[in-house]
Amino acid sequence: MKCLISSRWPWRKGLSGHLPRECLTIKKLEDSSSFFSVGGVELEYKFIKGKSDRPTIVLLHEGLGCVATWKDFPEKLAQKTGLSVLVYSRSGYGRSSPIMLPRPSDFHSREALEVLPSVLEKMNVEKHFLLGHSDGASIAIIYAGSKPRPNLKGLILLSPHLATEKKCVHQIQKAASSYESGKLRAQLRKYHGDNTDCAFL
Repeated sequence: MKCLISSRWPWRKGLSGHLPRECLTIKKLEDSSSFFSVGGVELEYKFIKGKSDRPTIVLLHEGLGCVATWKDFPEKLAQKTGLSVLVYSRSGYGRSSPIMLPRPSDFHSREALEVLPSVLEKMNVEKHFLLGHSDGASIAIIYAGSKPRPNLKGLILLSPHLATEKKCVHQIQKAASSYESGKLRAQLRKYHGDNTDCAFL
């Protein structure tokens, strides 16, 4: 298994050789998500089919993300690699089922060890790569490190939570202030709708 760790999205630095320029154009997409049930919870997902004999790339979103916040990146990734791409919104995000707040302190582990394996089984995903951003990257690490997983072919980790950094704490405080003032809440509502508070709190 291979692992690539980055502290920021590659296109934010304009790194050549990763994705072509045409893959970096983000466009507004019409909704095309579907739903499946895992453990009695409805999860929103999108699946872009690639070559059937190749691994699937599974995208794990960040702490304020969902299917919609990936915009057209899944389609561009599938087009560039030829691989299938699966992206889903965790409970309490996007159009997935809401959750009871507050989240348990071990919610990353629960997502990694209970929900993610169920999602892969539900979607008949065998060989796969995990591409996780922030919270999603932490979930990917927990999943990969919990036990041998022969079907996991690699990790792509963007800004995983490996240590508590002062700048991260500061940014969280700024986000909390923006949410309380209503500005961030309004921005998130277009992606999360009735799940906006679930996504942020």
